[in-house]
Amino acid sequence: MEGMYDERLTVPRSWWLLPVATGLSLALIMLRLSELGALAGLVVGFVAAAAGISSYGSARIRVVQGSLVAGQARIPVGALGEALPLDRAEALAWRSVKADPRAFMLLRSYVPTALRVEVADPADPTPYVYLSTRSPQRLAEAIEAARGAGGDTGSGTDSGA
Repeated sequence: MEGMYDERLTVPRSWWLLPVATGLSLALIMLRLSELGALAGLVVGFVAAAAGISSYGSARIRVVQGSLVAGQARIPVGALGEALPLDRAEALAWRSVKADPRAFMLLRSYVPTALRVEVADPADPTPYVYLSTRSPQRLAEAIEAARGAGGDTGSGTDSGA
């Protein structure tokens, strides 16, 4: 069952006004040098800010080939324990006061809900995986389905760090 779940954590549309504001600000700063400098500031500011926002909003969460792929991490579903969907209040608590510094966290502040998945591998020091997601229940069901479909029983998280 390949491609059970796929979510891209895109930024809100309103954030795309930030590159415009950045470009205009840089253009006003560079206007003191020349009109050509202002034009260069507009273009450079817009492109740099747009690239940053695009990169930040390109994080993906997928359940494929018996693994949970979250950002740079690829975790076999066999190494995962209970998945707990979190509402807005619980998600805020788990990414702040309840957070464990050893946990793997894929955070996006503009996504109010999340999924917390226990790491069942005793050899892995990571206690849980926290994933900002717009569909925590669907993601939990996809992980459970991948586990039930004979997902990989390998262990450990590979967060790329």
